[in-house]
Amino acid sequence: MPTEAPHPTEAPNPTPALTTTPDGFLLHGTPFRILSGALHYFRVHPDQWTDRLRKARLMGLNTVETYIPWNLHQPEPGTLDLQGLLDLPRFLRLAAAEGLHVLLRPGPFICAEWDGGGLPHWLTTDPDIRLRSSDPRFTDIIDRYLDLLLPPLLPYTAAAGGPVIAVQVENEYGAYGDDTDYLKHLEHAFRERGIEELLFTCDQTAGDHLKHGTLPGVLATGTFGSRVDESLERLREAQPEGPLMCSEFWIGWFDHWGGPHHGRDAENAAADLDRLLSAGASVNIYMFHGGTNFGYTNGANHHHAYVPTITSYDYDAPLTESGDPGPKYHAFREVIARHAPVPQEPIPAPSPKLPPTTVELTTYTPLLPLAGTPVHAKDPVTADEMSQRAGYTLYRTTAPTPGPGLLHFAGGVGDRAQVFLDGAPAGVLERERYDETLPVHVPRADAVLEVLVENMGRVNYGPRIGVPKGLLGPVTLSGKPVQGWDCHALPLETTPDPASFTRSEPTCAEPAFHHGTFEVKTPADTFLSLPGWTKGQAWINGFHLGRYWNRGPQRTLYVPAPVLRPGANDLVLLELHGTTTPQAHLTDAPDLGPKGP
Repeated sequence: MPTEAPHPTEAPNPTPALTTTPDGFLLHGTPFRILSGALHYFRVHPDQWTDRLRKARLMGLNTVETYIPWNLHQPEPGTLDLQGLLDLPRFLRLAAAEGLHVLLRPGPFICAEWDGGGLPHWLTTDPDIRLRSSDPRFTDIIDRYLDLLLPPLLPYTAAAGGPVIAVQVENEYGAYGDDTDYLKHLEHAFRERGIEELLFTCDQTAGDHLKHGTLPGVLATGTFGSRVDESLERLREAQPEGPLMCSEFWIGWFDHWGGPHHGRDAENAAADLDRLLSAGASVNIYMFHGGTNFGYTNGANHHHAYVPTITSYDYDAPLTESGDPGPKYHAFREVIARHAPVPQEPIPAPSPKLPPTTVELTTYTPLLPLAGTPVHAKDPVTADEMSQRAGYTLYRTTAPTPGPGLLHFAGGVGDRAQVFLDGAPAGVLERERYDETLPVHVPRADAVLEVLVENMGRVNYGPRIGVPKGLLGPVTLSGKPVQGWDCHALPLETTPDPASFTRSEPTCAEPAFHHGTFEVKTPADTFLSLPGWTKGQAWINGFHLGRYWNRGPQRTLYVPAPVLRPGANDLVLLELHGTTTPQAHLTDAPDLGPKGP
């Protein structure tokens, strides 16, 4: 059991390994420039962590950075999950073994285009708590979380001989609020629980973000992707002395469903990196390796409209989603070599890929009959009221009157609803379009009305964090209340046993699980392509690859080699609408869509 750390007022903090001078860093008393790249352990298969870390070092980086997603590490209050994809201590050991330092960004809010910005759903849906503030109801919960999180991490701080040389306080807080007491509470919380290393904040350099998000005595860093000289000047104005550091140097961007696939020219990004390093600044490249929003982990933005993030988090990064060096990898390595030594080892070659393979999906089982014990309610209850973080919710009742009418969903849907009458599709409503009303024709008295609602990802940035999912209010049909609902939570983290599936219909047009098998001789990376399929989720050997949607821009899902096994492999698709083909394809190249402007 770790011993309790001394209270900051009882004894002075030891000198951290990483310290600051008026214009730079010292590491153990020696001048040091941070050359870091973002690599989120929770977006990479654990069996590939070593490979990605080695490629970071070979590009010339001396440090990697990672967020910590509170919502996955603490799915329920009082718990802490450090297993598998969430084994952060193992990731830190592997980074140290590769000779890399680590910048740790525990939040508690991380943004990261991640579900809910990393804040747990059980917290954000409490209307009485003021998020990201000094509200004691919020800070008390953070304290209890840190009581669990930090003790297993302390052995990996530089003070204990580990790789962690700095820890971030919150994340781009100046874009959200100006509660300095909240930031002070976090600083105190880290210190009193044994974090001796350098603390830093990070904020966008535009507007008043640096003014609102910084904290006296804590290093301020900036986030930007261009206008390097101007951004560094603003950072220096906000902090007259100390190292200049870009803690998120944006070298690509993320994508939304229905939008373009973003990219940035490698030569352009490399030129800005050179400007940054020529100014003597330290850097964290965001992202060095983006990885994947496996399962239901993608976030969403909601400025003028709700727009969910795609499954891939490739980010047009130096290391692609499948871990291959791309154009930026080579360009950045050349830039770094002008300013610091780079390893003289050969640049890694792309990983082997599985030969193109066709998968026949031969059996299926409908989704809606699988719903378990419901919550009975007069009006629909939200997914959050059923304590569900992600996945789907099914609402079932009977329509009060036959004939044509208008279904109205007060408050809309969160986030995409498919409506069925006696099992027949009646229409779709989407939060993106602010849909609340659907014209329908009820075929008979007491027809079964079902509404399947998909959570497309929780908002990760701005004031709409915590907006609920599912049906968001009462329902009427042509002005008359529709009541007496059976509300089913369908988290669908795993799939039903394919042994229970029956022979598939070639063009099944109802929400259903589809199953097929394929043979693999030697496991290797591959990409799942689903032409003819519409929208749903994919699993291989029980590993949840994430969401697919023919809306694009993403057309393939990355399948990490460790997910596969020699011999027979299982593919399960949850298709929500229908397919024109019983086949899926494994290809040797990704298709994330044509790059937009």
